[in-house]
Amino acid sequence: MTAAPLEPIDHGTPGGTGRSGGGRNMAITFFIALLVVAFGFIVVRGLGDAALFFYNADEAIERRDDLGESRFRLQGRVVPASVSESVSDEGVISVEFLVAHNDAEVAVSHVGDPPNLFKDGIPVVLEGQWQGSTFTSNRMLVKHEETYTEENPNRVDDYQPQP
Repeated sequence: MTAAPLEPIDHGTPGGTGRSGGGRNMAITFFIALLVVAFGFIVVRGLGDAALFFYNADEAIERRDDLGESRFRLQGRVVPASVSESVSDEGVISVEFLVAHNDAEVAVSHVGDPPNLFKDGIPVVLEGQWQGSTFTSNRMLVKHEETYTEENPNRVDDYQPQP
């Protein structure tokens, strides 16, 4: 019995009609590139929000010309008796008030419903930009005080469960 001579198997050539892994490799490369672009977008977006500069009211006044119309975060304490709220014909709430830090006051015009804890004398962080001598804001964070005072200390002691 004689063995048939061995012939090489044609796996196809690049660009040929034979089956090759080129198409699969291209799909994997495209998928990885898509993941890298998506990850890059998320990182840039996250760093963009984190890169907003944070200034106290007195620092923001000192740097007003340098800041121009760029967005930044302004921190200060709401000046008592300075809050004025209004509602436009379209139902948009706006609040005008002063914030102060180190004896410097900044006029603020905030568009949007302020948080429930917003009131005179509370520390706030506002996100926006200068428009003339007024800081216009569209995002407000209210900083709560670190101290807790109990309004009704005897309430739990006086509680009598019902049978």
